[in-house]
Amino acid sequence: MVTFELNGLEVSVEEGTTLLEAAKFYGIEIPTLCYNESLSPYGACRLCLVEIGTSSRSRLVSSCTYRATEGLVVRTHTSRVVQVRKVLIEMYLATCPSSKVIQDLASKHHVTRVRFKQKHEDCILCGLCIRMCDEQMQGKAIDYVGRGDKRRISTFFDKKSEECRYCGGCMYICPACQARCQGPSEKEAVCNACLNLSPPCLEHFDDVMCYMDPCVACEEKSDRACKK
Repeated sequence: MVTFELNGLEVSVEEGTTLLEAAKFYGIEIPTLCYNESLSPYGACRLCLVEIGTSSRSRLVSSCTYRATEGLVVRTHTSRVVQVRKVLIEMYLATCPSSKVIQDLASKHHVTRVRFKQKHEDCILCGLCIRMCDEQMQGKAIDYVGRGDKRRISTFFDKKSEECRYCGGCMYICPACQARCQGPSEKEAVCNACLNLSPPCLEHFDDVMCYMDPCVACEEKSDRACKK
């Protein structure tokens, strides 16, 4: 077993457990886009970033690929982490505003604006479809093609694949394929129809004080506001 500190608590997990798996086991929710428990971790979306270490020596790592080590200090909801996650969600909104999955993330994490140029693409390069085709369907019909801003997902040599079984697994798991509620009639980059209350903790503390989803403190605050 490996013992380390998670949000101020001493916890123990089996050796080889990732920080994301450890957080999920202890009831701490960390947002992800490219992670699926049935597929190998890839760390593409970076939304699962957590802060390890203390003071000026701390750094951000992807929790889906970083494994717990003895004595490690991990914080999942510091103000630094929360801010980076918001910027990442904002970038994904600019890339693929038609995705309901991304819109829901934006509402949940209180992202209410997009400062980047909108591209209206249909892929965020999370790689879920590639891993689904390879690891679950044993197809290997698609993969990344090109580099840098030319990178995309396609069949080999952009030709019809003889390995494709038309199973639809790639579309089923794709976060960009799930269209937002308004369908093609959306007018704004950010929907926010499902906007939740933002945790008040970060206004006074560096770390979120409650890791429950939804936050108990936020729910009580909302109830008091409603009763008024």
